[in-house]
Amino acid sequence: MAAPAPAAVQPAQPALPRPAEILAATRRVADWQLANRHRFDHMPAARESVRNPRDWQQATFWVALTELADRDPRYAEPVLALGRGLGWKLGDNPFHADDQLIAQSWIWAARNGGGAGALAPARTYFDEVLANRPRGSLEFVPRRPGSGDSACTDRWCWCDALFMAPPTLLRLAQATGDTRYADFAHEEFRATTDILYDRTEHLYFRDSRFFERRDDKGRKLFWSRGNGWVMGGLVRMLQVLDRKDPHRPYYERLFREMAARLVTLQKADGTWSPSLLDTDPATPTETSGTAFFTYAFAWGVDAGLLDRATYQPAATRGWAALGRAVRPDGMLGWVQQVSDRPDKVAASDTQYYGTGAFLLAGTAMYDLARKSGRQ
Repeated sequence: MAAPAPAAVQPAQPALPRPAEILAATRRVADWQLANRHRFDHMPAARESVRNPRDWQQATFWVALTELADRDPRYAEPVLALGRGLGWKLGDNPFHADDQLIAQSWIWAARNGGGAGALAPARTYFDEVLANRPRGSLEFVPRRPGSGDSACTDRWCWCDALFMAPPTLLRLAQATGDTRYADFAHEEFRATTDILYDRTEHLYFRDSRFFERRDDKGRKLFWSRGNGWVMGGLVRMLQVLDRKDPHRPYYERLFREMAARLVTLQKADGTWSPSLLDTDPATPTETSGTAFFTYAFAWGVDAGLLDRATYQPAATRGWAALGRAVRPDGMLGWVQQVSDRPDKVAASDTQYYGTGAFLLAGTAMYDLARKSGRQ
């Protein structure tokens, strides 16, 4: 009788880094970005709007910096100084979600030294939105052939918007006690999800243009950072939703469902590919999507929404991969530039939103390690 085959050797589970190590790495990346606020040579595809702190590209960093400030008060003053200098204004577009993200920083500032005045422009902005609520189609029809702009962007017709707008509105509702903002967020979030969420793959299409598109191997195109925006947005919504809120189970189910799919798409090196279904080890490192997924997994385990045995190792591998992408001077590389789909990426490329995603991942990993008893 043949001897039984030896049991497969299971790879060792990666150990969580020490909290102090995680915080030091997060500070180093934040410090590089603060010291290089006015350098754009590492952003080859940056729009001119990146120079505007109220634009989503920078706003992602400033929102993430508030999370670091909650763990290290030294980072509060840059946010407060920025907000005072800008008069706590949002972007100039009256409906576009990209122009609404920065309000998350001002809402934080209102309770951390900015005072009630930090909320006033956001209230005025969103009161106008509610009074003139867009009702157009969520189908992404470019204004011009080849254009990445569409009239549908007055609503949340692209998945990135689910990071920019609904967490902002829920935080504003919490800060003001005005539930109209939350009601609007819940209605619009569901409308976007009903259209863009693939219920077979449990991932979001970036927008309706991608429903029938396939890569050269016939796979659906699910953009890493696009789904990262959604997972990050879900975290930031769940953070402020009351445990008894009747809407909360919907978001928890969606968060768990997406996480269960995403964990199967993480590559052995800890990263996720720019195109999520392309898990070939030869695909390039991409840090913005990887950082958002690391953030979501670390927070989900810490919040008791995700299974520790499955998702803590995945978060730890993601964090290690991000660390390898940070240069000695603190610049995060391998950030895919502004786009709406999987695209090329290089070690020398960074962006504010990549740094912001790294800070979110770092703060969530810090909390996870600290509460796990790491010293």
